[in-house]
Amino acid sequence: MSSLLYDAQGPRAKRRNVLFTGIFVVAFAAVVWWVYTSLDDKGQLDWALWKPFFSGTEAWSTYIWPGLKNTLKAAALAMIIALPLGAILGIARLSDHAWIRVPASVVVEFFRAIPVLVLMIFGLALYANYTNVSSDDRPLYAVVTGLVLYNAAVLAEIVRAGILALPKGQSEAAMAIGLRKNQVMRLILLPQSVTAMLPAIVSQLVVIVKDTALGGAVLTFPELLSSANTMIGYYGNTIASFTIVAVIYIVVNFSLTSFAGWLEARLRRAKKSTGAVVGVDAVAELAAPGDHEDLQKSN
Repeated sequence: MSSLLYDAQGPRAKRRNVLFTGIFVVAFAAVVWWVYTSLDDKGQLDWALWKPFFSGTEAWSTYIWPGLKNTLKAAALAMIIALPLGAILGIARLSDHAWIRVPASVVVEFFRAIPVLVLMIFGLALYANYTNVSSDDRPLYAVVTGLVLYNAAVLAEIVRAGILALPKGQSEAAMAIGLRKNQVMRLILLPQSVTAMLPAIVSQLVVIVKDTALGGAVLTFPELLSSANTMIGYYGNTIASFTIVAVIYIVVNFSLTSFAGWLEARLRRAKKSTGAVVGVDAVAELAAPGDHEDLQKSN
């Protein structure tokens, strides 16, 4: 059976797809076996190297949990600040007033063009030379500052693109009934664009979580990956430690995307109309007192 987007496969195409699938499965299995045998030959799969993670809590309480806590702390602070700041900058770029639109555009383009690592290093130097922030807290402040400046600029573009993607008839109809532009933005455009923007916003939030590792690599911020390097020096289990850290990152980011998917589905369901027919009496109850009398007279 064919569809508008896909033609039904013939016998030759089916045989070819089965052949390609079999070749891919065999090649993938060969690669997995090669990786397994290589690690096993070098002793990387010995139980002694994996034992710290499955028998006892020393590795978790000393290295993994403190690093994960710092990662989540920096990421959460950056998200809380970057989301509203990005929304404000994105809306400001759509302003009719040049004195609002131009500075917002300059800020967004400037910070979007600079690598986030450079912003973190700049933040560390700024806090060291011009503030009284202690040396223990500077890495956290610098990481959050870099993440906020860069991701707020990216989120601003996401917000702007999401609003511009809506049909122009939405704003034209709202203005035709007398709404001001700020009311159109607040009541009409933003609520509709949030659902469309949500996947891109979540992707950027995942980037924030992963980019905290840059602070550990350069700024000595004790996040999860940095703690793994310290743990490797103590246990000597490079593959095991990085595997556990990778699984933790996957779990955290998958939880974030799953929550966003649930929220998006709920928002879409909330926007669906019930299709109920509203009677004259119900309309009269919602109308103003003067309109209520006119409605009764017309009946």
